[in-house]
Amino acid sequence: MKIRPLADRLVVKRVEQEQKTKGGIIIPDTAKEKPIEGLVVAIGNGKVQKNGKVRPLDVKTGDRVLFGKYSGTEIKLDGVEHVLLNEDDVLAVLS
Repeated sequence: MKIRPLADRLVVKRVEQEQKTKGGIIIPDTAKEKPIEGLVVAIGNGKVQKNGKVRPLDVKTGDRVLFGKYSGTEIKLDGVEHVLLNEDDVLAVLS
């Protein structure tokens, strides 16, 4: 399924976290928190400003981003969980 977010929204696929700690302790599924890091899958055209011009997004498809723990709306695409975010919800781009 293809998706094209509108305006300044983007679709992010969460990146799975490690199953073990650095000390070798295995973390059970019930103790895991949702990851706050993800890979940008799709982006919108940009944010429409008050003067009517469209400002392109700073984030590009393929970027790894950090976002708030409770940000966005969770959606499923082809059985895989994704998060639909506004550009303002993105905290940082990892390089």
